[in-house]
Amino acid sequence: MTTLNTTPRADRFRMPAEWEAHAQTWLLWPERPDNWRLGAKPAQAAFAAVAKAIARFEPVTVGVSASQYENARARLAHGDIRVLELSSDDAWVRDSGPTFVVDDAGEVRGVDWTFNAWGGLDGGLYAPWQRDDQVAGKILEIERCARYRTDGFVLEGGAIHVDGEGTLLTTEECLLNPNRNPQLSRGEIEAVLHAHLAVEKVIWLPHGLYNDETDGHVDNFCCFVRPGEVLLAWSDDERDPNWSRCRAALAVLEQTRDARGRALRVHKMPIPGPLYATAEECAGVDWVAGSQPRDPSIRLAGSYVNFLIVNGGIIAPSFADPHDAGAEAILQRLFPEREVVMVPGREILLGGGNIHCITQQQPAPRRG
Repeated sequence: MTTLNTTPRADRFRMPAEWEAHAQTWLLWPERPDNWRLGAKPAQAAFAAVAKAIARFEPVTVGVSASQYENARARLAHGDIRVLELSSDDAWVRDSGPTFVVDDAGEVRGVDWTFNAWGGLDGGLYAPWQRDDQVAGKILEIERCARYRTDGFVLEGGAIHVDGEGTLLTTEECLLNPNRNPQLSRGEIEAVLHAHLAVEKVIWLPHGLYNDETDGHVDNFCCFVRPGEVLLAWSDDERDPNWSRCRAALAVLEQTRDARGRALRVHKMPIPGPLYATAEECAGVDWVAGSQPRDPSIRLAGSYVNFLIVNGGIIAPSFADPHDAGAEAILQRLFPEREVVMVPGREILLGGGNIHCITQQQPAPRRG
């Protein structure tokens, strides 16, 4: 694997939008018993359903530990799903995997951000996390992609969303959290994003979704659906702690122009629930000091915005919630050229995220 000392921008590489063509999508296999209940068997069934839904549209690769390889290979029996032995600490490849970048000559490279389990020893979700910090490099080596490593700069893929035309969405709650890059100012963090993703404009939303244990990842709250248009999680209930968060985000979006000078069109997506784990679901999780507690009193950060765009499709979570049908209709209206596939997302949500969080798209080589 080649590790470069330059930056993607200097080399004329950029992060493409998620709706641009993919070569494949990556997942990691869940097994961590202090995060996934009942030895992760319900989560494994949910991940397998997501992988098979994606594989209808594009190839899928799933990284699996040696001890789970045989089990995963059997559960992922599908012609377009490749299973590789790839150890990790948990299954959030959006955050531990590489952010792929492309150029107009048809090359794909990857940015390997430093990973500290969403906060390290200051609010992080587990320790140790060194195997997760190796995931991006391993994926890039498997794919023979050159690597840009940001030693000392912490970022997770779920903390950013781009339109492929120079604009990036993020939240102050996450990127300005002192448990990520306390030595850097907002301007210095923006400079790293400019250099490694080739963006021109960073739009800072104040917060992400209430109780999001990633410190407010934007991919659970707001995303681009095409250049100049975003989808924002929304609540009309003034008693909901998300009510003020949604309105603060809308105020920023309504007064901001993107990198191309466009005013943003904002679409609203209802928030499901409120959703909570049951006492039985929480009882199935191992208790380990330092791991995220699971308790039925803690509201889950459920969101329909946590979907993945694939070649010709949208893979989105459902929650057996009254809002499911409306969410599917909104996604179909926003993506009329793609087939919307809803996959049960509750088991993934119980572990702290959803479909976008457990996937990482690898773009197809682009020729300008």
